[in-house]
Amino acid sequence: MGPLLAAAGDRLAAYHDRLARLVAVDSGSGNVEGLRAAADLVQTWCLAAGMAVEREAVADPDGRPLGDVLVARRRGRGTRRILLAGHLDTVFPPGTAAARPFRVQDGRAYGPGVSDDKGGLLAGLAAVEVLTALGLDGYAELVLVCTPDEEIGSTGSRPLLRTLGAEVDVALCLECARDNGDLVSARKGVADLEVTLRGRAAHAGIEPERGANALLAAARLTVALDALNGRWPGVTVNVGLLEAGGRPNVVADRARLLIDLRAWRTGEYEAALAEIRRLVATPMVSGVRGELAVHAPTPPWEPGARGRRLTELAGKVGAGIGLPVSHTATGGCADANLLAEAGAAVLDGLGPVGGDDHSPAEWLDLDSVVPRVALLAGLVDEVCRSGQEL
Repeated sequence: MGPLLAAAGDRLAAYHDRLARLVAVDSGSGNVEGLRAAADLVQTWCLAAGMAVEREAVADPDGRPLGDVLVARRRGRGTRRILLAGHLDTVFPPGTAAARPFRVQDGRAYGPGVSDDKGGLLAGLAAVEVLTALGLDGYAELVLVCTPDEEIGSTGSRPLLRTLGAEVDVALCLECARDNGDLVSARKGVADLEVTLRGRAAHAGIEPERGANALLAAARLTVALDALNGRWPGVTVNVGLLEAGGRPNVVADRARLLIDLRAWRTGEYEAALAEIRRLVATPMVSGVRGELAVHAPTPPWEPGARGRRLTELAGKVGAGIGLPVSHTATGGCADANLLAEAGAAVLDGLGPVGGDDHSPAEWLDLDSVVPRVALLAGLVDEVCRSGQEL
């Protein structure tokens, strides 16, 4: 395992330079110009690493462009196809990179997207370079996919991710390790729900009885939805936005709720969603009707035997390079959920250690880069060498 660490160390200076350049590009979800500029950088580095690169423009369900998916491929001599999955987009608006530029302090890098997921994506590319430098090409094909829309549910990238997930044997996802170093072995399923309530406007003083108050219906529905918390283990339902009405002397004829549903298990996810549909269809106020739209439903990625075998292999590689490997489940969803649904064996959190994602304090532990790149490269090689069924 020593050569893995040495080869990863040889890539460290290039990794630092690339990270600074990539973080300097504003690439928030929907910022097509910035996302394509970020993809241009990654494409240049992938081509220099001897990978064949394809790009595909993607759009959301309403046809709005979201940027390009970049897919880089390298052929090997083995039989297993391995996918490395990261994303280019961040949650930050244009101007953030200039207002809060990349910096290094006390062994940590800071900047928008430094951990989620630019540091992880670049670790994937560095692992490809390590494998190439060491002549470890026991895979049939090594594929690096970089999506532009993960932070908004991969609404445009889903078809391609599902195709890739069905084609490969293993998907190693490049979200950064948890701040304590844990890999990620399971994720909650998530659905973004939008409820529209339509009532009837009326003068609140003269003839309120002629109205049908959508605001009141929304309030009652919010209470009913909140009561679902705790009905199933690990299921959470959060009404994050309620908009209704416009004037105090008018009975509100319209209301809108945005709801976050999360669950660990597919059965509980589907049961909770069915109950939410029932509540929305149940009149909370006479004359008010509800409609439910489900946006970017992402099923749970549940723990299973295939994931356990991958974590065991990661532990074996970690022991060889002196890096203890542990893993956890997390309530956040990611492209890993979609890849697992498509049929790949999945392990996530294989980027460097980072934390405070989606905040001005987001950081990446630079001391973790070399061992984590070595772990990732070693895991690819171990998966290809292992006779275990995955």
